Amino acid sequence: MVALTERAVSKVKEMIEAQAQAPAGMRIAVVGGGCSGFSYSMSFENNPGMLDKTYNSGGFKVFVDQASLLYLDGVEVDFVDTLEGSGFKFNNPQVKSTCGCGSSFNV
Repeated sequence: MVALTERAVSKVKEMIEAQAQAPAGMRIAVVGGGCSGFSYSMSFENNPGMLDKTYNSGGFKVFVDQASLLYLDGVEVDFVDTLEGSGFKFNNPQVKSTCGCGSSFNV
């Protein structure tokens, strides 16, 4: 299961409202790349994939493909706003190591 904190839900809703046409939901995925092997991807989607797992989170849908679900089970997505920058932060209990910048990981 993928969970979003209240701050993350609030930010996603704000971003959805800023879209000219509201998307059907948001995709969270794991993609190959980055200096540690994998990185996270988030995008708005108009239609879920046929094999996607769909979660309801704060009034919108979150789509996760089956391959990504292996790496995202138990993940909590938060939104942080600090002096160093703002963005979505993934708290993944499966991660064994991350790169120096924190944008890619290894399981």
